[in-house]
Amino acid sequence: MKVDQIYTGCLAQGAYYIESNGEVAIIDPLREVAPYVSRAEKEGAKIKYIFETHFHADFVSGHVTLSELTGAPIIYGPTANPSFDAIIAEDEQEFKLGNVVIKVLHTPGHTMESTTFLLKDETGKDYAIFSGDTLFLGDVGRPDLAQKGEITQDDLAGYLYDSLRTKIMPLANDVIVYPGHGAGSACGKNMMKETVDTLGNQKKMNYALREDMTKPEFVKEVTDGLTPPPQYFPLNVKMNKEGYDNIDTVIEKGTKALSPDEFETVANTIEALVLDVRHQDEFIKGHIPRSIFIGLQGGFAPWVGALIKDVKQPILLVTDPGMEKETVIRLSRVGFDNTLGYLKGGFEAWKSVGKEYDTISSITAETFKTRLEAEKLNVFDVRKDSEYASEHIDNAKNASLEFINEHLSEFPNDTPFYVHCAGGYRSVIATSILKSRGYHNLIDVAGGMKAIKEAGIPLTDFVCPSILKK
Repeated sequence: MKVDQIYTGCLAQGAYYIESNGEVAIIDPLREVAPYVSRAEKEGAKIKYIFETHFHADFVSGHVTLSELTGAPIIYGPTANPSFDAIIAEDEQEFKLGNVVIKVLHTPGHTMESTTFLLKDETGKDYAIFSGDTLFLGDVGRPDLAQKGEITQDDLAGYLYDSLRTKIMPLANDVIVYPGHGAGSACGKNMMKETVDTLGNQKKMNYALREDMTKPEFVKEVTDGLTPPPQYFPLNVKMNKEGYDNIDTVIEKGTKALSPDEFETVANTIEALVLDVRHQDEFIKGHIPRSIFIGLQGGFAPWVGALIKDVKQPILLVTDPGMEKETVIRLSRVGFDNTLGYLKGGFEAWKSVGKEYDTISSITAETFKTRLEAEKLNVFDVRKDSEYASEHIDNAKNASLEFINEHLSEFPNDTPFYVHCAGGYRSVIATSILKSRGYHNLIDVAGGMKAIKEAGIPLTDFVCPSILKK
């Protein structure tokens, strides 16, 4: 028996490859499925099953394409209602895979169809659970994404409490926990950085598995402090339930090379969004006017999903040479399939033909400190509310990047203002959005809070999160 976790950092997502005696099961595959097929072929094995723990909201799964390529059935737990052919398993139904067995444990709460898959080894012993978004390491899945009709988030949290205590906590302490996500995912609040653990350790470490916790206490703790989910979540659920274009079709369309003139014509004719995915330092030095920066080297896919409202939005890419296909794939993981092409030769090609370009004014933390000491400045901190609450520059205003469009009226039009984040990535995203909306009187603080601390700029240690402006 082989069990491999295939972890994708930019999505904080775990897919799983299970093999026994020449038969393979894939759990929660990514959109690009070629690696799973290649792996099975290399091992001389056949993909027999594709298991989905639930209808994912934060990424588009590869289940439909993988099933088309391999003929393997897609398996969901009870109450799932996809638009395509799938096996809707019964609770406790078992599927034989080579010499091992995968058992269905219906665990509603994150969503009503949420299911945990229990792997039994060759001896029949419980070996591991693939818990999807039911149980994370240090946390559980948020219960506010599948509210329908009269079902509230409190109802879902109650179902989750029961699922954990009747289906998961009775399992042996040495059972391995393979979660659907790790730290950084928006599907939970406070996940551990580790991606694999034992159930016994989780019973000690995870607040949601306390034996003495009552259901009302659980509901309160699980729902407390939930921020609004990213707006692309429902769109990804829809794609996962109804199907989507083959990834090869999306890549072919998105990797069309466009000359600077062709690129400009397409951008202006159909109002395509120009997305620049280079490093923030390069974007600062020069970029196409009104383009938006979201760099591949940061939390790319989640930020695309959070900040671009419509997955059908036409997109044109500015990338480093050779990164075009990678960018299209990573966009497709969160459902953004309408990429129309990329700037051939990159930004240097744009400059070389004399086309207009823009820059961002950026200063070091040391220069920023000097200016702070000389006069009162307009400072905007675009980190999360919780980061701002823990420490921030005195008199700085919090304008969290996730909700920057709600803060537009707070930015001055006629006087300079300064923008910073934690390390310099999010502040450049923010400044690109602001410049695209006509704010050109802004200055980025390079290096963010890390550099600000190193420069010795005084900070306010704490402010109660409840008084932060929402």
